[in-house]
Amino acid sequence: MFRPMFAIAFVILITIQGLAAQAQDSGKGQDKNFDVRSSVGDLHVGSDADARKIGLPLYPGARPKSDDESRNKANLSIFTEAFGFKLVVASYESDDAPAKVIDFYRDKLKKYGKVLECRTQKHGGDIDVHDNDKDSKESKELKCEGDNTGPVTELKVGTEDNQRVVAIEPNDHHSGSTFALVYVRARGKQGDI
Repeated sequence: MFRPMFAIAFVILITIQGLAAQAQDSGKGQDKNFDVRSSVGDLHVGSDADARKIGLPLYPGARPKSDDESRNKANLSIFTEAFGFKLVVASYESDDAPAKVIDFYRDKLKKYGKVLECRTQKHGGDIDVHDNDKDSKESKELKCEGDNTGPVTELKVGTEDNQRVVAIEPNDHHSGSTFALVYVRARGKQGDI
């Protein structure tokens, strides 16, 4: 669950007068980005998300989820003097069974710490981000939510302020699996992203 502070900051950054905004289109016409830079802070909203920007390799043979590519990837960054927030999400599909994808990412996530394996009913549950008014250096450990049952396996590593999540489930349309790669990073006044 994202906190109201991030929504308010987003609105403030967009409505401040005198901001220079520029929509950018990559040469292929696929990735559309909106960037704002000002003395108050920086904002990036784009569809330029992929496994590399999440800090993970792409599962061999995986391809972007085909139902609507532009809705299956997002890259959002907000940086101000008071806080910073980055969210990168990319969805893919594979002809391989979920167990193979789970084994691959369980191994790849280990470089970021202890990997937590959870079960959920659906892709895309809540992501909690620590945002105390105090600039706390403590970030809460990740945990499994709900009753820890369901067809979706979530592999999580990190803390609420700095986490990577891979959510894998059987593909509804045919054999194989779909999976989402997620990176979330937040900071208060102190710290870098």
